[in-house]
Amino acid sequence: MPSKGVRWALFALLTLLWFADLGMRRLIHPDEGRYAEIAREMYVTGDWVTPRVNGVKYFEKPPMQYWVTATAYRLFGVEEWTARLWPALAGWLAVVAIGYAGFALGGIELGTYAGLALAGMLWHAAIAQIVTLDSGLAFFLALAFAAFVAAQRGPATDRERRAWMWLAWAALAGATLSKGLIGVVLPGGALVVYSALTRDFAIWRRMSLVSGLVLFLLLTAPWFLAVSVRNDEFARFFFIHEHFERYLTTEHLRVGPWYYFVPVALVGSLPWVTVIAYGAGRSWREGEPNALGFSWQRFALAWAAFVFVFFSASGSKLASYILPMFAPLALVVGWLLLRLDPRVLFRLTLPIAIAAAVAAAGLFLGFDRYAPRIAGSQIPASALLAFGAWLKPAFAVAAIGGIGALFAFRAADKASTGRFWGVTALSLSTLAMLQLAVAGFDALSPVRSTSAILRAAQTPTPFANDAPFYQVGMYDQTAPFYLARTTRLVAFRDELALGIDAEPSKQVPTLDAWIPEWSALSQGYAMIAPELYQQLASQGVPMRELARDTRRVIVSRR
Repeated sequence: MPSKGVRWALFALLTLLWFADLGMRRLIHPDEGRYAEIAREMYVTGDWVTPRVNGVKYFEKPPMQYWVTATAYRLFGVEEWTARLWPALAGWLAVVAIGYAGFALGGIELGTYAGLALAGMLWHAAIAQIVTLDSGLAFFLALAFAAFVAAQRGPATDRERRAWMWLAWAALAGATLSKGLIGVVLPGGALVVYSALTRDFAIWRRMSLVSGLVLFLLLTAPWFLAVSVRNDEFARFFFIHEHFERYLTTEHLRVGPWYYFVPVALVGSLPWVTVIAYGAGRSWREGEPNALGFSWQRFALAWAAFVFVFFSASGSKLASYILPMFAPLALVVGWLLLRLDPRVLFRLTLPIAIAAAVAAAGLFLGFDRYAPRIAGSQIPASALLAFGAWLKPAFAVAAIGGIGALFAFRAADKASTGRFWGVTALSLSTLAMLQLAVAGFDALSPVRSTSAILRAAQTPTPFANDAPFYQVGMYDQTAPFYLARTTRLVAFRDELALGIDAEPSKQVPTLDAWIPEWSALSQGYAMIAPELYQQLASQGVPMRELARDTRRVIVSRR
């Protein structure tokens, strides 16, 4: 290991790189707009119990992220970077938690390598850069995992074990308040699988079950009770529709084959996928139980496997769902990086470096030629080419990092810190590649965000604050955030059906009902798909076009 000063400098560099990109991009539809807006409305209205989006009740998820983001708005203002602050912070805190777990289990070396592994793990870092609820959930589950394995160390005293277990229970409460019952189903299922495979049933007696459950309920029950008292429709929708029906059916139209998560897990584990494939079996075999009969390596692998299988069996699939599997895997990766011979690490890194170099060369040589061929009316060639200008250096950085790691591992026999710098090169270059690619994704924001078209529509005259803004036959989740006010929906239900049914006056059910309401206005604004705009114009609906792009037309009444 290098000196403490070098390690702290590396930690600072990783931290800066992790948070560098939060304010450089417009929010995109749907997730970023939705979750940023729910928190904004919570902040503006002061109602911290009933989540709302675009003014209607929204009970798909619990409020933890909304609470934290609304607090960030209050402290720092309603900005794109404050909307992204909690997911990014949660992802980084997961790195710290896994690093500390490694330190508790194996000293500074294991803690450092585990932290580097998670900081540079592609899917963990990527999801932390966008506004979804998955990064917050993954953090609390990573914290619960870290506290649990720390509690089950052989040298821990009864008092220390109880304190760590209370932290684990508190983290499970945070996970439940982040995304629902999955916050206890995943760790509970992982523990059942681990116990069944290892015959370690004594661990259940060391979990502070009674006091832990009391703490869990004290932290979670108040909000669930308060929101249920205020909203009769909450309990059935949240517990039945959003949990059992979402998991057991394809009602949410997020279907995928049984192998849906295989490529996500493989790509998401980069640059450590070859290390995991080579060393997972060794981790299980050599993860000998400690004096208490507990093997953290086997528990980590059981956790990752259960998360993967659980969501693979679900009727509803999204790529971000398996995020909680990566933090425990990173601890196993850190353990392997310490034990594998540098020559083995060289061989395992070689295909990763070659793939990155080939991808970089392909992008530099062919992207500008082929991008216009895949462009279309929804994504213009100019946007793809602008995105490519970021992708090229992004993959070049990944290739340079892979090559640097190869040299470091090759020199590890002679240079005592060669292993460390090889791992660091892979972690840093993957994170840097990701941040360049994510920053470049803003080139596609004109078709994924309303920021640009709303600015264009208000040049040179801003919208009148007292005039309504309609979204007709559509709903772009980013519009209320950038307008800093809710919009009135016309002939649209989709995921807002529950809130619309609870408060039907907050929307216009049909086009036929909207046209006279619109025509009677002295001033108003509307966002409409181009095809529908042409249809309404042909019917003589009074509209003045203010701005348009490939997906939307914004009009005013006068």
